[in-house]
Amino acid sequence: MTTQEVADRLVSLCRQRQFEQACVELYSPDIISIEAEGVPNRVVKGMQAVAEKGKKFESRVEQFHSCEVSDPIVADDFFTCGLYMNIKFHDVPVAIDMNEICVYRVKDGKIVQEEFYYTPMPQMEMV
Repeated sequence: MTTQEVADRLVSLCRQRQFEQACVELYSPDIISIEAEGVPNRVVKGMQAVAEKGKKFESRVEQFHSCEVSDPIVADDFFTCGLYMNIKFHDVPVAIDMNEICVYRVKDGKIVQEEFYYTPMPQMEMV
């Protein structure tokens, strides 16, 4: 697959909230995933670690109110898209907006690196 084809497929799957399918289908076994600065376990490596990170995130979600993904912008072996979600987490009293810029690198038809740029949520103190 070309970088454009990978980008289009990822966006299509993410718009359907099929994040796990996107990983299985499009990620290299040696994927590197990098979260925003200041996030615990910021860098994870390997398909199993990325899958576990995704499952942990989804286990915290009570309800997805909305999930939008922009069209991809492709340059050479890289592409980027915006991800906008409104989510209610189990441990947070109100739904929150999450806005991210996602940057991906493709090699040999697979995503070998993903990096997310966003402002991490402040830790909310629960009474």
